[in-house]
Amino acid sequence: MERLGSVMQLKNVKKYTILVSGASGIVGYGILRALKERGDIFLIGTTIYPQSPANCFADVVEIVPQTNAPEYLSALKGLIARYSIDMIIPGIEADMSVWNQARGELESTGTFVLLNNPDLISMCLDKWKFYEKLVENNYPGRIETSIDSNDARFSLPFLLKPRCGFGGRGIVKIETREQFEQNRNKIGDYLMMQEYVGSDAEEYTVSAFFDCKSAIRAVMGLRRKLSGAGYTEMAEVVDTDKFMGDIKQLADIFKPVGPTNFQFRMGRNALKLLEINPRISSSTLIRAKFGYNESSMAVDYFLEKKEAAQPAIRRGHAMRYTEEYVFYDSTNI
Repeated sequence: MERLGSVMQLKNVKKYTILVSGASGIVGYGILRALKERGDIFLIGTTIYPQSPANCFADVVEIVPQTNAPEYLSALKGLIARYSIDMIIPGIEADMSVWNQARGELESTGTFVLLNNPDLISMCLDKWKFYEKLVENNYPGRIETSIDSNDARFSLPFLLKPRCGFGGRGIVKIETREQFEQNRNKIGDYLMMQEYVGSDAEEYTVSAFFDCKSAIRAVMGLRRKLSGAGYTEMAEVVDTDKFMGDIKQLADIFKPVGPTNFQFRMGRNALKLLEINPRISSSTLIRAKFGYNESSMAVDYFLEKKEAAQPAIRRGHAMRYTEEYVFYDSTNI
């Protein structure tokens, strides 16, 4: 009871209470650390892991059921009621998907659910349907893709990508016929074939903040190098002028709202769209360190009702590294 009392005292001196899910992961704790810089937010992180670094970044960490568990939504709504939460932000893709399906139910609690356009979320969860939308709208930056294992357009090397996946997980670069035959039976329902374009040295992650009318209010670009886990490992701030035409065209097609992440490669002297992440992405803390704090922008725009505006962006580069957090037992002398 004493611990709960001190927690609620801290909460009561903060302006807002915000819950970030997936607090043990790179996106979740990136959002928490970016919001912590404001100083006026009581931060709640949720995780399925009893032991994690989430306690270093949140005022309170709550253990919740896995997202696909029948009791998950009930547990989440219980936390919203207990802490009178003003906004909830998904830190993992699974939560974004489930929250999107239960959007009305969650919004009925009175909390603001930081989710993008529901149709865009649904399309991005199936990369083949997303590609079909690009074809339908004749978007020139699309990468040739197929779910027909007999499609003869693809010369080696090409990619096999999960239709439903994130963070680069499950992508296989096919360089031999034998590799292709080993995976051929998964093409269609699970995998899709995609042309291999550009090089690792010309990959970009560009984040934009859209208002409720899908107008671009802020943007920041990074040239990046991916880690083996599919997250940005090294990044360099770049000008965004060359991306704006594509982003505006994609915004006309998909009508994004709030923080939205676009991933491009340069291929044959033209920009090619890898994917859209209709959420805050894993580079969010890197962007915040250079002046683009999209989590704070979301608080200002959706809770404070302030107009979103382009922040000043510092130039430079960033690297990720492993860091240790030590938690001592209370019995230590």
